[in-house]
Amino acid sequence: MPFLTGLYAFLFYFAALVLVSGLTYKVVQYSRTPAPLRIPTTPAPTTSSGVVLRMTREVVLFESLFRANKWTWIFGWLFHFGLFLVTLRHLRYFLNPVPAVIEFIQPFGIYAGFAMVVGLVGLWARRFLVDRVRYISSPGDHLMLALLLLIAASGLLMSFLLHTDIVSVKTFFLGLYHFDLRPLPADPVLLLHIALVAVLMIIFPYSKLLHAPGLFFSPTRNQVDDSRERRLVAPWASRFERP
Repeated sequence: MPFLTGLYAFLFYFAALVLVSGLTYKVVQYSRTPAPLRIPTTPAPTTSSGVVLRMTREVVLFESLFRANKWTWIFGWLFHFGLFLVTLRHLRYFLNPVPAVIEFIQPFGIYAGFAMVVGLVGLWARRFLVDRVRYISSPGDHLMLALLLLIAASGLLMSFLLHTDIVSVKTFFLGLYHFDLRPLPADPVLLLHIALVAVLMIIFPYSKLLHAPGLFFSPTRNQVDDSRERRLVAPWASRFERP
């Protein structure tokens, strides 16, 4: 087994372990965090079905961001929608046989990489050009955007200029499922691309990217505005209630 193949196999096993365990820990932590008060952002739905509809609009359309800032919404939606299509397209490297829907989105997934780059460039420029955003931007914010941009750029480079042996790449990743390590092509851009993806997997559970699962646990979004219909008493305050 070549050293390079073993190194990247270990890297992805480690990255997958950190990603799954870290996300599981954070999701459990979010689910156990009490929300003793009704604090939905108004206007808020008054029924559970309304909350589902609101969350769907927030996840798919970024409704609150659209209301807050149109330019940020454009670049943010471009990046996230592009990332969604690119992620679906990459499932072909991990599934055998490849589902028909994944086959269908392959052409769209290629060009979605450009949407990712445009969105990331716009979001990064915002951190330099908008005074209040520049003031609160930390080095970590810039490094995260740089990491995502490098991943997208290196992927586009392989798609259009420096092609690699994608059959061998798929064989390598399918082999990881069965601990059957197969040779990984030693193309520099490919190695950089998948190394950056592994780094992203490792830091994901401990970064601001946790807003992805965290959105579903946000009380300002997932609560029903029914404080007028029923009394909500926080557990810590129940002992003060009159009999």
